[in-house]
Amino acid sequence: MTLDEKFLGVDGWKSSFESVDKVLRHYGRKVRSEHTRMNFLGALARFCEYVGYDDPDDLVKLSPQEVSRLVQGFIDSLRERGLSIRYVNVSLAYLKTFFRVNGFKNSMELEVERYYQPSRYMKREEYIPTAEENYRMAYAAGSTRNKALILALYTSGLRNSTLRALLYRDVKEELKEGFDIIKVLVYPEMKEVDPGACKGNIPYYSFLSKEAVEVLREYLDERRTAHGNIEDDEPLFISETTNIDPDERRQTMVMKKSLSAIVKRAAKQAGIKKWEAVTPHCLRKTFESALRNSGLDVKDQEFLMGHILPGSQDTYYDQTKVEDLRRKYAQVNFFPQRGFITEEMRKRQLLDTARLLGYRDERLRRLEEVLAKSKNVDEAIEKFRRFKENPGSEENNVKIVKGEDALMDHLKKGWTLVKELNHDKYLLKSG
Repeated sequence: MTLDEKFLGVDGWKSSFESVDKVLRHYGRKVRSEHTRMNFLGALARFCEYVGYDDPDDLVKLSPQEVSRLVQGFIDSLRERGLSIRYVNVSLAYLKTFFRVNGFKNSMELEVERYYQPSRYMKREEYIPTAEENYRMAYAAGSTRNKALILALYTSGLRNSTLRALLYRDVKEELKEGFDIIKVLVYPEMKEVDPGACKGNIPYYSFLSKEAVEVLREYLDERRTAHGNIEDDEPLFISETTNIDPDERRQTMVMKKSLSAIVKRAAKQAGIKKWEAVTPHCLRKTFESALRNSGLDVKDQEFLMGHILPGSQDTYYDQTKVEDLRRKYAQVNFFPQRGFITEEMRKRQLLDTARLLGYRDERLRRLEEVLAKSKNVDEAIEKFRRFKENPGSEENNVKIVKGEDALMDHLKKGWTLVKELNHDKYLLKSG
């Protein structure tokens, strides 16, 4: 139970306060959306705190004039705190519904001015990464889990809440059957995991690309090594926080703010100048662009985005037609640059590797100078080798090997794996 639910005497869709209970029954008849329920309770709880009322039933005993004055003051205070116009107006809408359901209508209608919100209003700047930037973000994300999260966000188009609400059982069967591209179902029951997981209670499905599935399998293998067998009801992506017991961690999904932080950090590591403006929703927009650029039928695009109305899914999208849509999805080129890495990306990877190995600032600057003056990375590496004055330094005791067989051979000889690189390559350190 959340603090707002406790404060307002709420248990599910019922409340011990008559005024609140009326509104919950109203929303229950209309949409019965967990997301709407929680947003309404949050707006009402904040309003009660602002006006100093512990009993919401007392609010509906006030005059329309007094309520109008209090509500106007409340939403003005929200705006003065720098909250977005959209947030302010949505809070006002919830409060007006609360009072209207409790008899404040017609001659008793509240007189409160809402804030003007221009079309396409957006308080926060957004930066939509390109396909290449998404690729760089994935491989700069750090852990295998983070790489899988970013690839899944981008190639499925799932919303933040939806991706985090996925359970292992949602993908288990398709992974077992060996699909390169797996189907991801979005269904109303996901709201039990996260209230915002299935917008509008509209079921649909999308897919994860081959690239995303490869990394997801790798991540799940790491999970099994660390925690044992994965149970069906465990989150597909679990928290990596060390502040909780490992057994509890297995049942704890990635938090909303954590996913946003993972995306921003990856964007920064990938060299995106406007990394602070990159959010999980931005990757959903990149997914939309990839669908559009692929020439996919508009109807298919809308379905894969979840932009459909209740009851509008015809038999084309039923379970018998999954393979047809999977085949069309497979034609979407999420990574036009796949198969090669630009010299700029190779340079960035080389510098990241040098930092990972603990290169001193002076040597890092020298490496940057060599890279800037060289035609390509291979030439830069050859030049940089000539600068190594100390043959026995730790920097010389590293190598890159290709393939798992070579990796295993070196590990048996005492080498240590430092980092897995792109294209089946591994960075090793002796000793």
